[in-house]
Amino acid sequence: MPSKAISSPIAGPAKAALSALSSTQIAFLQRLPKAELHAHLNGSIPLAVLQDLARDHAARCASPSTSDIVVSGIERLQAGVQLDQIGDFFGLFPAIYALTATAPALRRATRSVLEHFLDGPAPQVTYLELRTTPKENEHMTRREYLEIVLEEVERYTAEQAALIVSLDRRMDGEVAEHVVGLSAQLRREGRRVVGVDLCGDPMAGDVTVFSECFSAAKDAGLGVTLHIAETEQNSAAETLQLLSCGPTRLGHATFLNDDAKKVVHTDEMCIEICLTSNLLCKTVGTLDDHHIRYYLAHDHPIAICTDDVLPFRTSMIGEYALLMAPKPLGLALTEQEIARVAQMSMDSRFRVA
Repeated sequence: MPSKAISSPIAGPAKAALSALSSTQIAFLQRLPKAELHAHLNGSIPLAVLQDLARDHAARCASPSTSDIVVSGIERLQAGVQLDQIGDFFGLFPAIYALTATAPALRRATRSVLEHFLDGPAPQVTYLELRTTPKENEHMTRREYLEIVLEEVERYTAEQAALIVSLDRRMDGEVAEHVVGLSAQLRREGRRVVGVDLCGDPMAGDVTVFSECFSAAKDAGLGVTLHIAETEQNSAAETLQLLSCGPTRLGHATFLNDDAKKVVHTDEMCIEICLTSNLLCKTVGTLDDHHIRYYLAHDHPIAICTDDVLPFRTSMIGEYALLMAPKPLGLALTEQEIARVAQMSMDSRFRVA
């Protein structure tokens, strides 16, 4: 197993929070056992690796228009992404998807993400549940895509890494059913698939088509986590529809009304909190406005996560620094409070049967 982690530059809120901490405080955060439960593969690839993949892509690509998309995407990521609203974020991914469209590229990207989180003298996390939506193209089927990712995940122990398979909100029912079926089959074969997710543009698709898929996933012993209520435009009816699927965890859950919160509290659904992501996508204005305060006040299960370290230029240590740093750079939590949050993340892992 590689011993040297590949890191990406940190900027913005996470960098400011880290700069406010002492070396002793940073060492405490590094030692703390913690789980990353909401990391998207294609949004977590180190920039240096993407640049290498872009050079390989340019050498073999016969379509200038495709190369232009890749070059402009890489330049935007390198300069530091400026987002005016959450929708701007999804425009970054065509370039990344083009770069990871072949088996060797996907393998290298996956390995680099796992190394970033789990390797080196001071690993970012103790445990990682990496998530990705399986792509189908001229180079690979969805099953082949998942097998490549799983081969890299399974280089680590079950106490270190596992895979969540994501459904995109743009999928139709047939494709979603196929993806869940693949996930269940791979789990039956002993592969380390522990859950399924619903992700993608929060304003796209019809979530009612996924209900039976999540029921089938649960029947197969898979955990269910859902991106939910990410924007004010997501309706209360849609949120309650998703909650009726009985997820164990929720991604973001930024705009839950009282009815939804009642369900979440009753079922103790862990909230995957991505502080920098929410700030940069402008779904929250400041840390003072962040819904993490509500869940902390109610001692409700949460997990601090990075979401996409590449465009948001953060790290898990940076996200935990936002808990510890003095106000207004952070939430000024005590070491005891932060240790409690970290334990919540470890307790909320999806387990391999």
